[in-house]
Amino acid sequence: MQRITPATVADLFDIAATRRIEQAAAAALPHHILMQRAGRAVARLAMAVAPHARTIWVACGPGNNGGDGLEAAAQLQHRGFLPIVTFAGDENRLPPDAAASLQRARDAGVIFAPDPPASCDLAIDALLGIGATRPPANEMAEWLRKMHAMASPVLSVDVPSGLNADTGVSSVAPHSSPASRRFCLTLLTLKPGLFTAQGRDAAGTVWFDDLGCGGIAELPAARLAGAPADAPRSHASHKGSYGDVAVIGGAPGMAGAALLAGSAALHAGAGRVFVGLLDPGAAPVDLAQPELMLRDAKALDLSAMTAVCGCGGGTDIRAVLPRVLATAAALVLDADALNAVANDAALQAQLASRARRGRPTVITPHPLEAARLLNCAAADVQADRLAAARQLASRYGVVAVLKGSGTVIAEDGRTPPVLNLTGNARLATAGTGDVLAGMIGAALAAQRPAFEAAWEAVWRHGHVADTWPAGAPPLTAGALARQAPC
Repeated sequence: MQRITPATVADLFDIAATRRIEQAAAAALPHHILMQRAGRAVARLAMAVAPHARTIWVACGPGNNGGDGLEAAAQLQHRGFLPIVTFAGDENRLPPDAAASLQRARDAGVIFAPDPPASCDLAIDALLGIGATRPPANEMAEWLRKMHAMASPVLSVDVPSGLNADTGVSSVAPHSSPASRRFCLTLLTLKPGLFTAQGRDAAGTVWFDDLGCGGIAELPAARLAGAPADAPRSHASHKGSYGDVAVIGGAPGMAGAALLAGSAALHAGAGRVFVGLLDPGAAPVDLAQPELMLRDAKALDLSAMTAVCGCGGGTDIRAVLPRVLATAAALVLDADALNAVANDAALQAQLASRARRGRPTVITPHPLEAARLLNCAAADVQADRLAAARQLASRYGVVAVLKGSGTVIAEDGRTPPVLNLTGNARLATAGTGDVLAGMIGAALAAQRPAFEAAWEAVWRHGHVADTWPAGAPPLTAGALARQAPC
């Protein structure tokens, strides 16, 4: 059994692939063994989560997810705990393995009750798994509401009930209990929906058990890339070894966004950072950061530079975008630059042509910006974040960084997308996106391949928020930029 952390390297499999893996595993094992393994795994984690528990409420549904819960209840009963099972379904219509586990629970002396206990030390959600096609209803919906409102820990079996294992979209109201009291043991495969959209909040701490069935060949839908490797710098290097970044943005009243991106690029290790502000009245030097070289955006020769374009650009960015798209050696498009591209077919064609010319480009949209680029609604993007990121990458020939909970990094048709597990609500403040754009720009300037540059910067960006000291002042974008690691 493995706890999943931001440093975990693993493949993620969608529902279809998981079904095939499950069928292959079941065919290779004696009848009912796979469910027995699942039940034992659930019981082991339940005992680890609540070692001093007495009463354990096990809410079981009408399918094999419920069977896993019934098997876990039998195991817990044998180990001296007091599991109380509420069962939603018709036992005469249970799948064969689940029916066998129902009988094993009864033989063990497990208590079956029509209603949840008034209180418990742990609740196990074994109502609906990856096969659910409709939201929980009637008694299941009521049991989940009770479970999510209680102060006791909640352990979900395979996926939290109501969560789409592919997309991370949940049909159940969010938990009101603290995230530290939510656990999920996912079985056989890791599912992408646990790590993006609403999945991270619903699942809490994710554990994984392959039930002894690892090694069955399937193509992953996505992957967890783990922590980037450190890249020590050679003594025999100089500023030219790490490239030039040109930040272009900062229209009147928005110079701060461009300066934040420049600061992040500087602290992330770029050799030189130029900031081409679009505000003609801007000061000629940033006295707080004199290392940033302020220039007229139109005077920058981008042919050997990595451009970070759009931060605080407003509508003024439209005038400089054709030249940036045509000449920048490498490019990060963010914020207002993305909105300008979304509204202009000629700019879209220019962006797509960069890939044909071998010019790497990374785009960093949030869901609304992604929706504009895809000509759909933000809700459509959030309904399937993996698909949206892949579509962006394919349509524009770019590396797409779809920001949000479980940021998705996708490349056009080459490798599975990466889901990022770092970051938290400390990043929900103005300017943190500009910082990320600058960090990606620094990695591109240092000649990192675009896909690696993107996911490594996203991981490090979130890691700063994850390791921000408790009790320290709030994490601002400026502080985040100064912490940007090389």
